[in-house]
Amino acid sequence: MQGEVIRRKARDVERFAGMDRFMQEIERRGYRVTENSGQLVIFCNRAPVRWLTPPPDPLS
Repeated sequence: MQGEVIRRKARDVERFAGMDRFMQEIERRGYRVTENSGQLVIFCNRAPVRWLTPPPDPLS
């Protein structure tokens, strides 16, 4: 699998593999992963991730 984007529930990853083991595999492969509202988005490549929207104002 190269260049795909996968979404998984964080609780499923924790239940089936464990977050530590999952993160070790992400690092071993050089992939990127982000988390939002209990969902993990895995970028199955080594390209940098660039956000197209600015982060929210921390005072909001």
